[in-house]
Amino acid sequence: MIARAPSDNAFGERLETYRERVNRRLERAISGGEGTPQRLRAAMEYSVLGAGKRVRPLLAYASGELAGIAAGSVDAIAASVELIHAYSLIHDDLPSMDDDELRRGRPTTHRQFDEATAILAGDALQALAFETLGTDEALASHPAAATREIVGWLARAVGPAGMVGGQALDMAAEGQRVDEAALENIHRRKTGALLRASIMMPSVLGRMTDEARVKLDAFACDIGLVFQIRDDLLEVEQDTATLGKNAGSDRANDKSTYPSVLGVEGARSRADELYGRAKAVLESLGPEAEGLSWLAEYILRRSY
Repeated sequence: MIARAPSDNAFGERLETYRERVNRRLERAISGGEGTPQRLRAAMEYSVLGAGKRVRPLLAYASGELAGIAAGSVDAIAASVELIHAYSLIHDDLPSMDDDELRRGRPTTHRQFDEATAILAGDALQALAFETLGTDEALASHPAAATREIVGWLARAVGPAGMVGGQALDMAAEGQRVDEAALENIHRRKTGALLRASIMMPSVLGRMTDEARVKLDAFACDIGLVFQIRDDLLEVEQDTATLGKNAGSDRANDKSTYPSVLGVEGARSRADELYGRAKAVLESLGPEAEGLSWLAEYILRRSY
């Protein structure tokens, strides 16, 4: 059985509480490193503590609600996935990668500082994510096997079979026309793997049946792909000011996207199909999945 989580308020009303929790944990993580060079710390703070939707941490907290886990045991997980996300954005924006100049409505990290500092800030944030998991007292109160599994989830999501591998495949596909299967493989790794880990890591700590965790994983895989399809659609639907990053970047880099492979309507239809499947899975998990359901709809409907 899945332990019941509080559901007296709509998840949307708890968003700011969760955002405040993870922001405090992120500030503590970055400020706690004794001996960090000043310019490096400034670049880390710039990349992490600015405006951000915090979708991955919110997914972690919502998964914690489903599994009946106190927020205090999710804080380090939520911070770690956001640190990894920030690192990935820094490196994706580099001249040798996507060569973007704008992120979240501000100059990208390598533009605000310099390329070498941006690379090092990304490296530091990746290491800090694992340090955050490994030194958290709330996680340490759980069985060591659970903590090892959580660290494994994050490592796989980041590594060659996950986000980094997806980025390599994405860059290799520039200037080529790929089919939908190849595109899905890229984005289940590049975008989906970290979203999946955000959802699955808290479930390790909860009292969930194996069947429930399999269902949760199916939801996590599908909603990660919905997130990427919506990102691709926003590139053709919105302008730079709304997105906070350069609209048309994918076209400039000659990347295959869901609209370019399936057409705009085909991409919308595919996102709706995956979303419907994901929602059906959540319904089978009961009312404790309210938060994940709220976020799934947000992911599909978001405008930036």
